[in-house]
Amino acid sequence: MIKQQELITMRAIAICFKPYLKPEEALIFCDLGRTQFAKKCKEYGLFKNENGYYDREEIIKMQRGEQVTVMELPKKRRA
Repeated sequence: MIKQQELITMRAIAICFKPYLKPEEALIFCDLGRTQFAKKCKEYGLFKNENGYYDREEIIKMQRGEQVTVMELPKKRRA
């Protein structure tokens, strides 16, 4: 379980500084639960990059309701 102080610190870092967010930070940034976030990502075509991070700008577009540019998937995930 994440302590309140850790949550505040992670939220500040996610919102202010990082261009790429870890999945946990992306959940905090969007203020959504894990299932809701996964559904929205699927709906808007938002995927993690090869390193497992989400692009902050793409998350902001998703929150505004804009269509996110679909990232090119690696060959192994296309099948």
